[in-house]
Amino acid sequence: MCLAFPAKILQIDGDLATVERAGVKRAASLMQLPKARVGDYVLIHAGFAMQVVDEREVQIRDALVAEMNGAPRTVERLT
Repeated sequence: MCLAFPAKILQIDGDLATVERAGVKRAASLMQLPKARVGDYVLIHAGFAMQVVDEREVQIRDALVAEMNGAPRTVERLT
């Protein structure tokens, strides 16, 4: 099973970006997304940014994951 997680690009240095997810910063390659910019949300898999995603999609995903972990239902308010 493959898992990609959304992260926000904080800084870009050449083909490498510093991305942040839930307070954790890490490096990710932008070789597959050369048009990605600071402030974009991207899906990260195996250290590579694979796709630019809308911030709204990230909010909905986070709400669904929270619901799976027992949080009150909130998705109707996000859509």
